Amino acid sequence: MNGIGGWLPVRQGQAVDIAAIPCVASELFASHVTGGRSRGGRLSHLFGRRTSVDTIRLYAFVAFDSASRFEVCSTDVRRGESGEMHPLAYPSISRDWPAAQAFEREIAEQHAVCPLGHPWLKPLRYHATEDGAPAPWGPFDPTRTIPGDYPFYRVEGEEVHEVAVGPVHAGIIEPGHFRFQCHGEEVLHLEIMLGYQHRGAERLLLHPNAARSAIVAETIAGDASIGHAAAYCTALEGLAGAKVGLRAAAIRGIALELERLANHVGDLGALCTDVAFLPASAYLGRLRGEYLNLTLEICGNRFGRNLLRPGGVRFDIPSETAERMRKRVESLHRETLEVLELMFDQSSVLARFEGVGTLTEAQANDIGMVGPAARASGCRRDVRCDHPHGVFQFSHIPIAVETTGDIYARAAVRWLEVQRSLEFLVELLGNKPEGPTFGRIGALKPSAMAFGVSETWRGEAMHVAFTDDAGKLEFMKVKDPSIHNWFGLALALRGMAISDFPVCNKSFNLSYAGHDL
Repeated sequence: MNGIGGWLPVRQGQAVDIAAIPCVASELFASHVTGGRSRGGRLSHLFGRRTSVDTIRLYAFVAFDSASRFEVCSTDVRRGESGEMHPLAYPSISRDWPAAQAFEREIAEQHAVCPLGHPWLKPLRYHATEDGAPAPWGPFDPTRTIPGDYPFYRVEGEEVHEVAVGPVHAGIIEPGHFRFQCHGEEVLHLEIMLGYQHRGAERLLLHPNAARSAIVAETIAGDASIGHAAAYCTALEGLAGAKVGLRAAAIRGIALELERLANHVGDLGALCTDVAFLPASAYLGRLRGEYLNLTLEICGNRFGRNLLRPGGVRFDIPSETAERMRKRVESLHRETLEVLELMFDQSSVLARFEGVGTLTEAQANDIGMVGPAARASGCRRDVRCDHPHGVFQFSHIPIAVETTGDIYARAAVRWLEVQRSLEFLVELLGNKPEGPTFGRIGALKPSAMAFGVSETWRGEAMHVAFTDDAGKLEFMKVKDPSIHNWFGLALALRGMAISDFPVCNKSFNLSYAGHDL
């Protein structure tokens, strides 16, 4: 066993030898990982990687945010000597740490590995295991069904009824299925099934041309193109030992905060739509377009596509453009805050937000929530502050936190983050550092692992990259923040009226495609 206490301390953008990652016995893996929780850590990632015909290696990443450190450990799950397809199993982590529940379902689905004692083992994305082995669902076989063709949890009782929503929705949105168990208007239980957007993105990231793979990375969740591209680039730059210039890092930071502004402002407007406060809805919808157009001015694409590449950025922001953008941001700052103050002053808006869809800090921590939804419940975690990289090592953005955990808190955190991102942009556009914007990264370190994390507007995205002994990219594992937070939406609806679902759903605004990969 390597490392300290069975863990290897790692930081984003740092390449480590795969052989240096501690490997514990599979029967001890669950207790070892949950021991990280007892030391104040949170489960950031958990996934499987095939290392031989008979062996799946599981990796767990635990984040210690106050120390700006991640720790990683692993275990090998092997087939029996007789070569049977089952059992491939290990004791479930989810029994003691619910934050692992979705990750363990993914491991079961991808590798036919059973987490013994998992409290609610079911498909995550509905795709066949990589070697055709049956996933451990019992009689249910996801290889012959589609998402939603699944024995949903049901509540029985007089006057209890079931409401099915999706996967085809009334609006132009992505597909997802929501199954409500209700007594009158009250939601007793909500089960969410996704997987309709599964595209096999992780395999596409293994293309030997990093520029082409970056195109895949920035389309994993289209409204978080900058956030995912930043995490991907950091992972590859770590494997190559490449240093990105401060000017390029500043442009990445500017683009990330513009992406945050566009989505936060747009979502606050959509929340107004859901509670019929149409003046703010229309105004904020227009302002969202203004922030998207500022990104367009940098790189020619409103979502920031083709801006970030391993080694830096493909487009500079000349001084004249930066000054024009700074003045425009100052003007938008006044407009945005005026309409948001109007929104938060309306008693009709607050009546629909306050006390609705509440999650406590304990619940948010148990299930491992991230991003604004977690911060709205009092969880102080933000990659920009806790694990700063690039320009955020030099430009501090205070963490925005609320404590009530309801729709109001999730909206208020967005409001605070809008203000702080605007202040950050005004300062950085007026004091942009000099230096190169791009440099080629060179060869990747062989038999190594590196990762990048990014605070997208939804929360922590993570890209983990492995190379083989020839230095070729062999395996990529992606995590969108939505995989942490979808279960939070299901919990938030318990005891609420079903008519509160649209506004509660929008207060989270999670990604279907980012979850499904």
